[in-house]
Amino acid sequence: MRSYRQFASVYDRLMEEMPYAEWMNFARRCWERYGMPRSVVDLGCGTGNVAIPLAKAGFTVFGIDLSADMLAIARSKWEAGGRSARNAGEPGSIRWLQQDMRDWELPEAVDAAICFCDSLNYLTEHEDVTAAFRRTFEGLAPGGLFVFDVHAPRQLERYAEEQPFVLDEKDVAYLWTCEYDPVRREIGHDLTFFVREDADGESGGGGSGLYRRFEEFHTQRAYEPDWLAEQLRAAGFELLHRCADFAWTEPDEDSERLFFVARKPA
Repeated sequence: MRSYRQFASVYDRLMEEMPYAEWMNFARRCWERYGMPRSVVDLGCGTGNVAIPLAKAGFTVFGIDLSADMLAIARSKWEAGGRSARNAGEPGSIRWLQQDMRDWELPEAVDAAICFCDSLNYLTEHEDVTAAFRRTFEGLAPGGLFVFDVHAPRQLERYAEEQPFVLDEKDVAYLWTCEYDPVRREIGHDLTFFVREDADGESGGGGSGLYRRFEEFHTQRAYEPDWLAEQLRAAGFELLHRCADFAWTEPDEDSERLFFVARKPA
């Protein structure tokens, strides 16, 4: 499971190029086809880069993540700017919850669930994935949509082939290496960070000229798309679409992200 600890402090800085707007747009296109929700649960919400725009657009959002550090940053961002920047007259809100996506729970059923940024790949056992699917089915209202993306199996192989990855900038640097297990289709990401401190010892600035070093290790596992489809159906979902890379096209061997759109029968 994902546990970001110190990584949370530099997460947004390193993820600036991630396609958050494309995830938002993909979810909206799904909802426009199958029914616009009022309430949405964002599983693996991280620092709120999808949850906050959803709330600003007027949705009632529940941001769920296992990491207390990531949620603390998300909450701070919402309090500092997200809440005041809502569109005038719209009732958007967020409730942040530290829960596990395998057994998340809310007081009442929600209209939609999303799980983006390959969060499901951090579930490294088959039973973890099936538990998350079952729990999401139970947590959705009848007719509710479940939309998520995962890394394609070939994408994890590419990471292993292309590593190491290096970033060297004034305020932050990292060395990222990978080790791939082809039997389990599992990859370990070994990251070493150097983050420049402010004069007061806080990371992210440049006042002291000193760098704080910390290390993180993350594991992801890829699953066969047909198996994921079978588990969705076994949980009770109707599988509406399998597509790739933010488009409504069928996946192929070059696809990087696989998207699944499933519905709880009305």
